[in-house]
Amino acid sequence: MPSTLKKTVVYLVERKKADFLFTVKGNQPGVRDYIANLRLDDAPPEFQTTNTGHGRVETRSIWTSTRLVKYIGIPHVRQCFTIRRQVRHIKSGHTTVETAYGITSLCPKKGPPERLLAANRGHWSIENSLHYIRDVTFDEDRSQVRTGYGPFVMAALRNFVIGLLKMAGASNIAAATRDLAAQPWRALRLLGL
Repeated sequence: MPSTLKKTVVYLVERKKADFLFTVKGNQPGVRDYIANLRLDDAPPEFQTTNTGHGRVETRSIWTSTRLVKYIGIPHVRQCFTIRRQVRHIKSGHTTVETAYGITSLCPKKGPPERLLAANRGHWSIENSLHYIRDVTFDEDRSQVRTGYGPFVMAALRNFVIGLLKMAGASNIAAATRDLAAQPWRALRLLGL
């Protein structure tokens, strides 16, 4: 996989014929600051969702723009966006606000605000789910493998096992790994051996 944002975008759009939606983080300060300076969130949000659960009320708002995207310096960008996540904890009344910035190759017709907000949220639910499984079930944070390609290889193996178990219909990865540890021949069957 390419190592820079520009190379990744070119690879996805030109080689794989795919669209992208990226949250721009601190490792891209120029692009992030450019979108932040557009001050999209000075206007009313284009789309907003409110969800209640786990003792909190979460409101997500999105603003999009096609203005000046050609000046961002990343090829194939058709829109940029600002997402604000406001979380009010019901018991304490404490409120936190996070703002994220992003870019996408989707034009406004293919990527309206509600779709971009859902895609951004869906990405994080997948990321959080995968990281939770890797951290809790596989205890990845306490791994002693720390040099060379070892950490990369171990992460790839963990992801392979998670994907394999999900393809086999496992809804609880921890329970599935315990079952396979007790009956290792079943693990070989999953691999077709």
